[in-house]
Amino acid sequence: MRLFEAIVDANQRASKGDASAGVHVSEYAGSLPVVVLTCIDPRLNSLLPGVLGVPTEQFIWLRNAGNIITSSLSSTTRSLALACAVEGGREIAIIGHTDCKVCHTSVGEIVDRFRALGVQRERLPDNLVEYFGLFASERQNVIKAVDLVRNSPLIGAKIPVHGLLLDTVTGKLECLVNGYQTLSAPLSASPAAHVNVNGPSLTKVAQVSSTEGEEVSSAAPNPTTAPPSPPPLLPRRAIRQRAPWER
Repeated sequence: MRLFEAIVDANQRASKGDASAGVHVSEYAGSLPVVVLTCIDPRLNSLLPGVLGVPTEQFIWLRNAGNIITSSLSSTTRSLALACAVEGGREIAIIGHTDCKVCHTSVGEIVDRFRALGVQRERLPDNLVEYFGLFASERQNVIKAVDLVRNSPLIGAKIPVHGLLLDTVTGKLECLVNGYQTLSAPLSASPAAHVNVNGPSLTKVAQVSSTEGEEVSSAAPNPTTAPPSPPPLLPRRAIRQRAPWER
């Protein structure tokens, strides 16, 4: 059992009342430290990193509103990459949470709240959904973020990228994406199809190709074909003889 599989297993056993449930981090030294992206919600302050069973000195914590990844080369993706390259992070986990305010705030409410802060609508970007990365499902937001990070050229192919959802009331973790199972998967041209499963193992991710490959054929040159004849030489222009009166 690998690190995040052990974390999920211990978390689920603890949620069922197993007082002995826990993670012996000394057994997973090769997977530490971990790099975790979460939301800015203050309710997470008392839950992490304790709910993972990882000591604070092995926990690199990145946060933004809604734990949103907008692209494979975004500033947050860059921070995740530097956390691995500079701080030595061995595994990445994107952890969403239930009852996310970013998820449950409409565009109209955002406009009203900015207006209350003195920021009028005309000063905001035209497409607020795209700019703020608004989403309708906490689970799908995590899955999308994992897919973008996994396919980023900044993230090493040997670094697992996991996706989990944390219940802010019970502290229970729900497994969405198993980063170990996507290590050898090719970069996807379209978002991956994720199948949620119950139990201690993390969710399997099935890469789906958006289009069928097309066979392209090209005729090879015939080595026996004689090369084309060079163009005929143009006749040399006759040299004009000067007349006697021009001498």
